[in-house]
Amino acid sequence: MVKYKNNLKLLKQLDWKLIATLLIIFAYGIIILSSATHANQTGNYSRLIKQTLAFVLGLGLIALILLFDYNVIGKYYKELYIVSVVLLVIVLIPGIGKNRGGAMSTLSFGPLDLQTAEIVKLTFILSYAKIVELKKGRLDNVKDIIRLLMYAAPIIGLLIAQPDLGTAIVFCCIIAGIIFTAGIDYKILRKAIVVCVVALPLVYLSIDEYQQNRILGFLHPEDTSIQGNYQVMQSNIAIGSGGLTGKGLFKGTQNQEDFLPIQDSDFIFAVVGEELGVIGMVALIGLYAYFLYRMLVITSESKDEYGALVVVGVASMFAYQIIQNIGMTVSLIPVTGVTLPFLSYGGSSVLTSMANLGLVLNICMRRKKINF
Repeated sequence: MVKYKNNLKLLKQLDWKLIATLLIIFAYGIIILSSATHANQTGNYSRLIKQTLAFVLGLGLIALILLFDYNVIGKYYKELYIVSVVLLVIVLIPGIGKNRGGAMSTLSFGPLDLQTAEIVKLTFILSYAKIVELKKGRLDNVKDIIRLLMYAAPIIGLLIAQPDLGTAIVFCCIIAGIIFTAGIDYKILRKAIVVCVVALPLVYLSIDEYQQNRILGFLHPEDTSIQGNYQVMQSNIAIGSGGLTGKGLFKGTQNQEDFLPIQDSDFIFAVVGEELGVIGMVALIGLYAYFLYRMLVITSESKDEYGALVVVGVASMFAYQIIQNIGMTVSLIPVTGVTLPFLSYGGSSVLTSMANLGLVLNICMRRKKINF
């Protein structure tokens, strides 16, 4: 009876506003996905069913994660780090990893594909937040910062080896968010920014040709001979034609007539712009902004440093994916294969996003001491 009452107290401490926002975003996404997949025309709702099933499984995964105290999980940070490396190595082994979208990033189980980097987002945040927490108070010199970056280097290196630059940048944002929150000395931060800017030409020369083309395409958007520019141009046409209120759900010509590329995933935001207009886009961005704000609230209320760093890592991941996906559809950021959380089609993406959100809710639920 006492245990039941204690569990009830923990559940009451959940951020129900965050959960409600998640449900609204997902419902919004299902409506848009029904148009992007042309389910209204074909009567084929298989992808909508799979997306909904992944979300329901994700809710179950959140419930499972809530059963375990995040501090207990954090004690196994070394093992989680090793698991992260192994999962990224295994897809590079010929005959085991599968090439999807030009990257060796996937394990195939019959009709199901698993992108291991999605799982690593979870395991890496849990392990890296603990590593940084243990360095708390020693982030005022370059040597310790370099040591922290060395822990992250194998993860970034393996992602670039796939090659999956888009996901590598997601991890860089996670790393930056965690280290910044832990209290890096601002003098070191300024120096790091200068080094990054100076290193940009070297980074450009070291990446693959198709990745260089995406940067060139961003700098020369009018040149449709550059790979990727046609897709962005069609996205801009779709969004621009939507106007203030949009053409109406299921009535977007760029979407319905398949001029818009990858409209169920990478460019799903353009479907929102064409069919629901500026009002629909602003409403969605507002939902995402409030979604991230609730995470910041949980960060500030976390009972310990480790919990705060984990939430920041998850929030940094979501923030980058949201900004990157929306930015590339409106030509503000070079195109990368980053999906829009809870809107873009993809079961593994939904499941791992839900699992990461489960970590946030786990920390939120235990942010206050329960008096027995």
